[in-house]
Amino acid sequence: MAIKTLDEFLATIPAVENRQRMVEVLDWVQQQYPELELRLAWNQPMFTHHGTFIIGFSVAAKHIAMAPEQATMAHFAPVLEERGADYGKMLVRQPWNQPFDFDLAAMFIDYQLATKAAVTSFWRPKAAE
Repeated sequence: MAIKTLDEFLATIPAVENRQRMVEVLDWVQQQYPELELRLAWNQPMFTHHGTFIIGFSVAAKHIAMAPEQATMAHFAPVLEERGADYGKMLVRQPWNQPFDFDLAAMFIDYQLATKAAVTSFWRPKAAE
Protein backbone atom coordinates (compact mmCIF):
# COMPACT_ATOMS: atom_id res chain seq x y z
CA MET A 1 0.00 0.00 0.00
CA ALA A 2 1.46 3.33 -1.05
CA ILE A 3 1.53 6.04 1.59
CA LYS A 4 0.12 9.22 0.12
CA THR A 5 -0.12 11.65 3.05
CA LEU A 6 2.04 12.68 5.98
CA ASP A 7 -0.67 11.49 8.37
CA GLU A 8 -0.58 8.03 6.75
CA PHE A 9 3.19 7.95 7.18
CA LEU A 10 3.01 9.08 10.81
CA ALA A 11 0.41 6.39 11.52
CA THR A 12 3.06 3.78 10.65
CA ILE A 13 5.12 4.85 13.70
CA PRO A 14 3.66 2.88 16.63
CA ALA A 15 5.20 4.72 19.61
CA VAL A 16 3.65 8.13 20.31
CA GLU A 17 7.00 9.60 21.45
CA ASN A 18 8.67 8.48 18.23
CA ARG A 19 5.83 9.89 16.15
CA GLN A 20 6.22 13.20 18.00
CA ARG A 21 10.00 13.16 17.36
CA MET A 22 9.42 12.66 13.63
CA VAL A 23 6.95 15.56 13.58
CA GLU A 24 9.52 17.68 15.43
CA VAL A 25 12.21 16.84 12.87
CA LEU A 26 9.98 17.50 9.85
CA ASP A 27 8.70 20.75 11.37
CA TRP A 28 12.28 21.83 12.07
CA VAL A 29 13.26 21.28 8.43
CA GLN A 30 10.23 23.23 7.22
CA GLN A 31 10.94 26.12 9.61
CA GLN A 32 14.70 26.29 8.91
CA TYR A 33 14.38 25.70 5.16
CA PRO A 34 11.03 27.11 4.02
CA GLU A 35 12.24 26.94 0.40
CA LEU A 36 12.18 23.13 0.55
CA GLU A 37 9.14 21.15 -0.56
CA LEU A 38 7.96 18.24 1.59
CA ARG A 39 7.01 15.23 -0.53
CA LEU A 40 6.09 11.66 0.20
CA ALA A 41 7.76 9.12 -2.07
CA TRP A 42 8.83 5.54 -1.53
CA ASN A 43 6.55 5.59 1.54
CA GLN A 44 8.66 8.16 3.36
CA PRO A 45 8.89 11.93 3.75
CA MET A 46 11.57 13.76 1.82
CA PHE A 47 12.43 17.31 0.93
CA THR A 48 13.21 18.61 -2.53
CA HIS A 49 14.31 21.93 -4.01
CA HIS A 50 13.69 22.92 -7.64
CA GLY A 51 12.71 19.31 -8.32
CA THR A 52 15.91 17.77 -6.97
CA PHE A 53 16.23 15.54 -3.90
CA ILE A 54 17.76 17.15 -0.81
CA ILE A 55 17.10 14.81 2.14
CA GLY A 56 14.78 12.00 3.17
CA PHE A 57 13.76 10.46 6.46
CA SER A 58 12.58 6.98 7.32
CA VAL A 59 11.92 5.07 10.51
CA ALA A 60 12.85 1.75 12.04
CA ALA A 61 12.15 0.22 15.43
CA LYS A 62 15.23 1.80 17.02
CA HIS A 63 15.93 4.91 14.96
CA ILE A 64 15.08 7.64 12.48
CA ALA A 65 17.20 7.36 9.37
CA MET A 66 18.38 10.60 7.82
CA ALA A 67 19.40 10.15 4.19
CA PRO A 68 20.96 12.74 1.93
CA GLU A 69 22.74 11.28 -1.12
CA GLN A 70 25.75 8.99 -1.20
CA ALA A 71 28.09 11.80 -2.31
CA THR A 72 27.03 13.84 0.70
CA MET A 73 27.50 10.89 3.04
CA ALA A 74 31.01 10.37 1.63
CA HIS A 75 31.81 14.07 2.03
CA PHE A 76 30.80 14.01 5.69
CA ALA A 77 32.34 10.62 6.59
CA PRO A 78 35.10 12.24 8.69
CA VAL A 79 32.49 14.27 10.62
CA LEU A 80 30.37 11.17 11.14
CA GLU A 81 33.38 9.24 12.42
CA GLU A 82 34.31 12.07 14.76
CA ARG A 83 30.75 12.18 16.15
CA GLY A 84 30.61 8.41 16.55
CA ALA A 85 27.53 8.31 14.34
CA ASP A 86 25.90 5.06 13.30
CA TYR A 87 25.91 5.34 9.51
CA GLY A 88 26.16 3.52 6.22
CA LYS A 89 26.78 4.58 2.60
CA MET A 90 23.32 6.10 2.25
CA LEU A 91 22.05 7.13 5.70
CA VAL A 92 22.70 8.04 9.31
CA ARG A 93 20.74 6.31 12.05
CA GLN A 94 19.52 8.62 14.81
CA PRO A 95 18.44 6.48 17.79
CA TRP A 96 15.01 7.29 19.21
CA ASN A 97 16.46 7.33 22.73
CA GLN A 98 19.06 10.03 21.95
CA PRO A 99 18.68 13.70 21.00
CA PHE A 100 18.29 14.26 17.28
CA ASP A 101 21.40 15.80 15.66
CA PHE A 102 19.85 18.89 14.07
CA ASP A 103 23.33 20.35 13.42
CA LEU A 104 24.18 17.34 11.26
CA ALA A 105 20.85 17.62 9.44
CA ALA A 106 21.65 21.27 8.69
CA MET A 107 25.11 20.34 7.40
CA PHE A 108 23.59 17.72 5.08
CA ILE A 109 20.86 20.06 3.81
CA ASP A 110 23.22 23.02 3.31
CA TYR A 111 25.69 20.84 1.40
CA GLN A 112 22.96 19.31 -0.75
CA LEU A 113 21.54 22.74 -1.57
CA ALA A 114 24.98 24.15 -2.43
CA THR A 115 26.18 21.24 -4.53
CA LYS A 116 22.87 20.65 -6.31
CA ALA A 117 22.02 24.26 -7.13
CA ALA A 118 22.45 23.63 -10.86
CA VAL A 119 21.23 20.01 -10.85
CA THR A 120 18.02 19.58 -12.82
CA SER A 121 17.48 15.86 -12.21
CA PHE A 122 15.95 14.34 -9.08
CA TRP A 123 19.13 12.48 -8.13
CA ARG A 124 22.66 13.83 -8.39
CA PRO A 125 24.17 12.87 -11.79
CA LYS A 126 26.30 9.70 -11.50
CA ALA A 127 29.48 11.51 -12.57
CA ALA A 128 29.08 13.83 -9.56
CA GLU A 129 29.18 10.98 -7.08
